[in-house]
Amino acid sequence: MTSVSITDLKTKPASVILASEDYPVAIKSREKTKAYLVGRSLFEKMIAYIEDVEDVKAVEKADLSKATDFEEFAKELGI
Repeated sequence: MTSVSITDLKTKPASVILASEDYPVAIKSREKTKAYLVGRSLFEKMIAYIEDVEDVKAVEKADLSKATDFEEFAKELGI
């Protein structure tokens, strides 16, 4: 994983942001990681993945015997 100091982030933010597009960049202060910078496209992929996992869990947890059609089932799941 790429890591940069807070000073590097301040002096060249554009290059650090560019580096974060495909993989998180660790932001360090005194050799300790204080934060992670995640690019927009990677963040959106992470959110989509989390939402998909939550949807799968909701479907697995749902009582399918109660739903009469897909619309009712989707409403019960909040999707």
